[in-house]
Amino acid sequence: MSTRSLGDWLAYLEQLHPSAIDMGLERSRQVLERLALGTLAPRVVTVTGTNGKGSTCAFVAALLKAQGLRVGVYASPHLLRYNERVQIDGQEVGDEALCQAFAAVEAARGDVSLTYFEMGTLAAFWLFRQAALDAVVLEVGLGGRLDAVNLVDADLALVTSIGVDHVEYLGDTRESVAFEKAGIFRPGVPALCGDPHPPQPLLDKAAELGCPLYVRGRDFDLQGSGEHWRWQGRAADGSPLTLDLPMLDLPLENAALALQAYRLCGLPWDPEHLRRTLLATRVTGRLDRRVVMWQGKRLQLLLDVGHNPHAADYLAQRLAARPPLGRRLAVFGLLSDKDLDGVIAPLADVVDDWAVAPLESPRSRPAAELYDALKNLGATVKSHEGVDAALEAQCTQATEDDEILLFGSFFCVAQALAWLERQGSRG
Repeated sequence: MSTRSLGDWLAYLEQLHPSAIDMGLERSRQVLERLALGTLAPRVVTVTGTNGKGSTCAFVAALLKAQGLRVGVYASPHLLRYNERVQIDGQEVGDEALCQAFAAVEAARGDVSLTYFEMGTLAAFWLFRQAALDAVVLEVGLGGRLDAVNLVDADLALVTSIGVDHVEYLGDTRESVAFEKAGIFRPGVPALCGDPHPPQPLLDKAAELGCPLYVRGRDFDLQGSGEHWRWQGRAADGSPLTLDLPMLDLPLENAALALQAYRLCGLPWDPEHLRRTLLATRVTGRLDRRVVMWQGKRLQLLLDVGHNPHAADYLAQRLAARPPLGRRLAVFGLLSDKDLDGVIAPLADVVDDWAVAPLESPRSRPAAELYDALKNLGATVKSHEGVDAALEAQCTQATEDDEILLFGSFFCVAQALAWLERQGSRG
């Protein structure tokens, strides 16, 4: 039994390596080989992309689990508890199991220096191997080619979307981002892309490795609006298939990608079973609808971790398609390395009132900058000392016909979730 608590381990990991992010696989690979973690399960699905990784992982895992498979999911970052990052059979791994995993990785690493994320990734791999799972779904943390998740060879490699983000690591063009994300492809292994216009480097890498490539809009797609939509895709032998589905709260594009991935797994195809599974899939903080009682009012909240222009564009489209009976009031915070103008511009026409605040992070963009940028767009905006204060201000002025949108960062949503827990929310 580990003598450190989970909190002790996390504090230790934070100071273990001189930099929080250190791209490269050689250090992690040494420890992976010492732990004999090259093969995690009979089925491994790796998911990367600028946006949509979390919901795609959730859809894929739910579809596999619905077939009776024991499934592990590794995702990041977490919102409230580190345990959220590692799930087995739909349940967060407990503190003691995580401590045991960290202890195993610590013993194996010797004098190899690992980052917080690399230690966490190897610990998740260790837990999955110990659990003797049928499948694991792995969300790439950053990029793809040099991310620690890419140490493992996958049976399916998924790219959700390709946009410009994390430019200091991935470059400032879609082409450079696509090159990094295509790094998860393996020779002859099916690769799927949910972006209907993948940049040439991704296509080139698939061709170079001989990957069967499935691209949305060419090999699979979705059609429809309102209450229903239709998925169209292909089996591994090329035969076409369609499936009519109800509208979902999570992005349909990611459900379509997950369905195509599932179809390539060769598992049973029961339309009604698939519909029920997709409809029941939820991801905390992603188009996440909640209800809170505030000063005798039953208020509607919508939480979304979108923090770049691509995510903001998608969020704006979903909001425009589902206007509230009353007004839409926003609570907004953003990190300093994000594209402020690119995030707020798409949402200017679908938000009636803004409350901005700094985040509980040294990387937070000052509220004054958010305020000035929104004022320049002609928005109605007030600045607050923190997310809690901004949220309470919007709750105070909201009616039961209004919708309160809280978005801009994982930090922003995490603070809101903690606030909701204190209010005894139900959602």
